Amino acid sequence: MPSTLCLRLTVFLAASLATFAIPYDEYILAPPSRTLHPVSVRKVNGTVIHAESITGPRHGKATFKGSSAVTFDYGKNVAGVVSLNIGDISDKHQFIGITFSESSLWISGKGSDATADAGIDETLWIQPKKPGTYTVPRQNERGAFRYLSLVHNTTGSLEVTQVTTHFTAMPHYAEDKLRDYTGYFHSNDLDELLNRIWYAGAYTNQLCTIDPKHGDALIYLGIVNSTQPGDSIGALPWYFNYTITNGTSALVDGAKRDRLVWAGDMSIAVPGIVTSTNDLISVQNSINSLFAIQNKTSGQLPYAGRPFFDELSHTYHLYTLIGVADYYLYSDDIDYLQSMWDDIKLAMNFALGFIDDSGLMNVTSPNDWLRFGMGGHNIEANAILYQTLNQVSVLAGALNETDLLASWAQTAATIKSSANELLWDASAGMYRDNETTTLHPQDGNAWAVVSNLTLNDTQTASISQNLVERWTPYGAPAPEAADAISPFISGFELQAHILSGNASAALDLMRLEWGFMLDDPRMTNSTFIEGYSSTGALHYAPYTNDPRVSHAHGWSTGPTSTLTFMVAGIQLTSAGGRTWLIKPTLGDLTRAEAGFKTSLGSFSVNNAKDAKTGSFQVAFETPKGTNGALSVEYPDCDGTLVLSRAGKKHAVLHVKQDDAPQGRIEVDGLEGGQWTARFTCSS
Repeated sequence: MPSTLCLRLTVFLAASLATFAIPYDEYILAPPSRTLHPVSVRKVNGTVIHAESITGPRHGKATFKGSSAVTFDYGKNVAGVVSLNIGDISDKHQFIGITFSESSLWISGKGSDATADAGIDETLWIQPKKPGTYTVPRQNERGAFRYLSLVHNTTGSLEVTQVTTHFTAMPHYAEDKLRDYTGYFHSNDLDELLNRIWYAGAYTNQLCTIDPKHGDALIYLGIVNSTQPGDSIGALPWYFNYTITNGTSALVDGAKRDRLVWAGDMSIAVPGIVTSTNDLISVQNSINSLFAIQNKTSGQLPYAGRPFFDELSHTYHLYTLIGVADYYLYSDDIDYLQSMWDDIKLAMNFALGFIDDSGLMNVTSPNDWLRFGMGGHNIEANAILYQTLNQVSVLAGALNETDLLASWAQTAATIKSSANELLWDASAGMYRDNETTTLHPQDGNAWAVVSNLTLNDTQTASISQNLVERWTPYGAPAPEAADAISPFISGFELQAHILSGNASAALDLMRLEWGFMLDDPRMTNSTFIEGYSSTGALHYAPYTNDPRVSHAHGWSTGPTSTLTFMVAGIQLTSAGGRTWLIKPTLGDLTRAEAGFKTSLGSFSVNNAKDAKTGSFQVAFETPKGTNGALSVEYPDCDGTLVLSRAGKKHAVLHVKQDDAPQGRIEVDGLEGGQWTARFTCSS
């Protein structure tokens, strides 16, 4: 880590807190109503007269004659239950079919993009006997789609007068509250790209928040698999009618599929949710569903929630514990933490039982995020274990359960020393996957920096540089998953670059990888895909069935939290933000602002700097009754830092560049309230 302590000033003042309205709602992609209609016609096959008349909310008259089809475009990824208003029909033998696709690549009259490992999803057929409204069964809602095709395959004619989708994401939100974000972000990035990325991540997580009674029933789990040729499978039914959690909402991995609770995905999605909607009840429901099926004898937590196989994943076991730590950090719900504590300790004992004489966890299950070669003294798994030990120790401290702290601290220290002794490859400047391979994975190296498993600044800088050198024109590859680009693991790489003192690399990767996902015409242009090829092809190496890939996956939303917490720089250092750190790291940006809320109140920051002179201003506000610190990048000049509270000058600090080059200026002892730190270069 780069040097952070240059000068320190302690101040104490009474606090006051002003509320703020959430700005920048023009970027929000969530709809203002649950009643949605297609916005345009993408293409017509055969004879469909006046197809465009039924775009938008108005009633029209689209007449299908003979074998014909029309594909409508909703303009962005949406989710819900479709209804058709049917007008005149030539006879009782007419059928109209509905198919869906997130990507323009998989638009088809034969079926929808897939939810199973092989094949495609079947067409939903309606046989109207008379004019009226026909709604598909709720079990056949579509978790995400941008394109809806209507298919007519009989002789005769049929009229459709309106197409309506009832938006089903965020089921616990009132219809007029879907856009009521509690957080925001804005910067001066070129073409608003980073701003659009932040809000697309927030919307992706909204689509991945579902009614828990409508999880995927997985009727073909273990029956149809990716080794079977898609052509031999054909079109299959799907059923979203399995109850996956208690409560009225649940956070799942993907909107189209799997629609299950996966703890690994939550490790990226939950921080993004906190910075945008603060929808913690959905997070709690999902965490509870995993602990509900914990083995209360061994302590093992599930790879995924019901109805998935009961399998072990060492990393996802740990991600569930990280999920509890994250929930407590953002919620300040000590009663909930206390209610979970016995199960947490049981789960920790299970994980620690796999540490062998090497001092590292010996991974015995291949299950992870579908990367290849998971096993042995794996660097990713051990970095995550190291992180989990440190986070669970914080939980123990909050509960005054100190009896385990010394043992856990010693175990963590041993993991750190052993990992660096056995797995650090000095010649490559990266960690090896394990002792038996020359592979230097993206996941393990990013996680080593994120968890602070590294020993020094030289290591972190080397990892950052080497990760950058592997980028393709489409993003950061994960060699541990063949030719895949994994936005999930790249989310941790973003954090690793900033922690390594290389914020510009993190911003460049957002523009490169997430910019590609957001703007490529094959994507939804509104949500983020699960994974794709390092060549830019929409093929994700762990799958052989390309239409199966999810284009709205919560694990791909890393920039949303990274931009708020690490770039704009609002960081919670204890539960609910009782203590905090304002630490902007702008990279090549000159302006960045953000805000969000916790149960304690609102946090906001507005950063501006002069790229030519080095002068800057940081204005921030934190809740009354909290306290924290400010850490700002050391400018390339001598100057004066003026610290003001609620508009009144509080302190003046004269700063000399030679005091700590390439470091930071830090000020602590700040009570909650409105603050401004203004630095002016003297030469």
